[in-house]
Amino acid sequence: MSRALRLLKIFRTIGRYRLDELADTSRLRPPVRWALRLSPWRLNRAPELPRAVRLRRALEELGPVFIKFGQMLSTRRDLLPEDIADELARLQDQVPPFPEQQAIAIIEAALGQSVNELYASFEASPMASASVAQVHAARLHSGEEVVVKVVRPDIEPVIRQDLALMFSLAKLVQRYVPDGRRLRPVEVVRDYELIILDELDLNREAANASQLRRNFEDGKLVYVPQVYWDYTRRNVFTMERISGIPVTDMATLRARNVDLKLLAERGVEIFFTQVLRDSFFHADMHPGNIFVDASDPADPTYIAVDCAIIGALSESDQYYLARNLLAIFRRDYHEVAQLHVECGWVPADTRVQDFESAMRAVCEPVFERPISEISFGQLLIYLFQTARRFDMEVQPSLVLLQKTLLNIEGLGRQLYPDLNLWDTAQPFLEEWVADRYSPQSMLRRLQRHAPSWLEQLPQLPDVVMDNLQHARELEQRVSRQQLRARQQQEEARTDTRRHQRQLAAALVCGAAALSAFPGAWQQLSAAPPVSWLLAGIGLVLLWPREP
Repeated sequence: MSRALRLLKIFRTIGRYRLDELADTSRLRPPVRWALRLSPWRLNRAPELPRAVRLRRALEELGPVFIKFGQMLSTRRDLLPEDIADELARLQDQVPPFPEQQAIAIIEAALGQSVNELYASFEASPMASASVAQVHAARLHSGEEVVVKVVRPDIEPVIRQDLALMFSLAKLVQRYVPDGRRLRPVEVVRDYELIILDELDLNREAANASQLRRNFEDGKLVYVPQVYWDYTRRNVFTMERISGIPVTDMATLRARNVDLKLLAERGVEIFFTQVLRDSFFHADMHPGNIFVDASDPADPTYIAVDCAIIGALSESDQYYLARNLLAIFRRDYHEVAQLHVECGWVPADTRVQDFESAMRAVCEPVFERPISEISFGQLLIYLFQTARRFDMEVQPSLVLLQKTLLNIEGLGRQLYPDLNLWDTAQPFLEEWVADRYSPQSMLRRLQRHAPSWLEQLPQLPDVVMDNLQHARELEQRVSRQQLRARQQQEEARTDTRRHQRQLAAALVCGAAALSAFPGAWQQLSAAPPVSWLLAGIGLVLLWPREP
């Protein structure tokens, strides 16, 4: 019953904001179009608001799960109109906190001690409240200032129920909306399911934070708070409390004389370091998760929190991504097209010339603008949209990459509007590609793989013999299949000839009957010679023959 009531609320919200008007009803199937025309929603007058604002407000009204879904959906600019993507990006993940006593009970049940035993001090009133969890300030008995993140009570059943309803709605959209298949709503909901269920496991987020902290511990590019594992469980996460300036607080950053140009360039360097050096990148770098350590204004450092969403690329994807970006910088569209085919991002039978022409049509108008006005992230979106016309399946890792790049570029241009992302990124990419094929890098890769190769070396003769045997068996199987296919084709041709003979015989016999005089059945001798001739031909055609 609760699911039915929840579904009813969703439909009431859709009707209140007249979200049915977002669909082009003239292109819907007739039954759906008439159902919408006769629905009680039409009795409601549409709010005098733009369609994107109505969608955003409806998601806010439906609660935390739908708010989070709207945030994730805003990153799929390859699927959404620009106005809707921009409006959904404004969704704020601020929801009322749950009761303090519930938070304390969850912490005590997870960690097995009372809050007073666990912490020297604990602030029951939360510092912040989000869709999945809320955060409390505390101090350990050893003196460290920490924050304690607590997952909302009973949130997982609610999320799973809403996800089930989202899947049902997505299937309806995919089936009945003309652009449903292109929008791939079921896939979008499936991606969201993975993201939000991962966010429920704070152990995973803590592990991500530990790895990211280790990747940058020798430099000053970014600082990640320390994880306190003794105070961390699946639904409770304790980490170091940081002190920094929100990256969006431009007034304070300017008042502290922070080198904003350096800060913006370091943001780009952080992105490419995570993607190309580590293949482990923070994929939720929106302004609420980024702070600035301005203790040395001339040498500022980023502080990153909330590592629940992490992206990773394979070695081949790293390589092809770097080569693609360099080719775009150089406006070498043939190489861009060739690389897309080589790495399997588009089907192998794609005509490189056609793809090259499509890439040129997308990129040339962009490159004609001043370099400071070119959006690198937006260009990547245009490329993905163009590649989709050639049946490119955008992988989730590339979608997270696109989202992260948009966030980084937005932050960089906010900090320093004249940021030249191209000049900042190109030397980094060229150095990475050159280093990848340097003798030192090749030697490092050989050393890394050598133990595995040596371990497998004694098995090499057996592997070779097995592969040869497998190849022979495969060849024999293919030969048998080809022989069977030829036999089936011959049988099909024989059946076709037999049916043709039977049809011809029937026609001939019919012609013979029609050519007979009335009463010919009683007096066969009265039939004309032509009837006997046609009947004889029919019998010959009907006579069974060897195939």
